[in-house]
Amino acid sequence: MRKVEVTPYNKNWPLMYEEEAKKLREIFGPEIIEIYHIGSTSIDGLIAKPVIDIMPVVKDVDRVDDFNPTMIDIGYEPKGENGLPGRRFFQKGGDERTHHIHFYGIGDAEIERHLAFRNYLRTHPDAVNKYGSLKKELSQRFPNDIEAYISGKEQLVLEIQKKAMDWCQGSSID
Repeated sequence: MRKVEVTPYNKNWPLMYEEEAKKLREIFGPEIIEIYHIGSTSIDGLIAKPVIDIMPVVKDVDRVDDFNPTMIDIGYEPKGENGLPGRRFFQKGGDERTHHIHFYGIGDAEIERHLAFRNYLRTHPDAVNKYGSLKKELSQRFPNDIEAYISGKEQLVLEIQKKAMDWCQGSSID
């Protein structure tokens, strides 16, 4: 059973991202166009489940499946689309997750959504505080129910996403 645990921001999270991003660049080579640190661990000051979310953008998402054996060799479990068409998802650490990787093909709309959300939170401390408070409250209410934790965040995440997409219109989201 996955325990719902959120922790204060850890200054090592960006370093953990960089370590994995380097491995991915070595494995996928020119197939990778860009790699981004996304999710709560990419937001300075935000409490988070200590799981590093990584989003590589690749030339052809279908080719990612060819690398499954190598990903398994470095500790990742391939999960296919895992409910999101056009994505390839990997997790590391089993019930004690340490990393999630979300591969998308160039041009996928999910890339912009993830980056807008991240960048909006990086520049709007009020939203970080509100989101962090909700995450803390939900983790205490549902310490053994990851689905209830995720469901409890959904409305606020959708609100922030809408604001983020409106905010980033016309600006660079890299």
